[in-house]
Amino acid sequence: MTGPTVTLTVAVGVLFATGFHLMLQRSLIRIVVGFMLLGHGANLALLLAGGPSGAPPLLGGGDDREMADPLPQAMALTAIVITFAVTAFLLALAYRSRLLTGEDEVQDDVEDRRICAEEHADPDTWTGDPVEGNKDPARRDGPPPGGPAPGERPRGDGG
Repeated sequence: MTGPTVTLTVAVGVLFATGFHLMLQRSLIRIVVGFMLLGHGANLALLLAGGPSGAPPLLGGGDDREMADPLPQAMALTAIVITFAVTAFLLALAYRSRLLTGEDEVQDDVEDRRICAEEHADPDTWTGDPVEGNKDPARRDGPPPGGPAPGERPRGDGG
């Protein structure tokens, strides 16, 4: 690995790490910026995969071994177009969401909040994972207070 290759590899890592970090935020604009950084990181990774630059890949231009591989550049151009289109779509969705809700943050899923409220008396102070369920080992093995026994289906509102 040469110096520029190491630098570009580090840049790809930083772009991916920052992009993933921003995509995990609740702000829609941060999610869009994170997606854009991931796109730029993917383009750099594609160019790094192409190897060192060579002569232009033109027929009759010289030795075939000195020519650059045109496939990574073609894939990077395609990725740029796709990233631009998806970014424009995400910006339109974020703008529409901002107009409808008046804020920039992604709201909690209503179904997750309902399930959390069924399992816990105060879901605002609960710090567990709504997908994995209760992480408290004291309550994990036994039935929840006032709830169904393990293996028993919870009763619906109809009785």
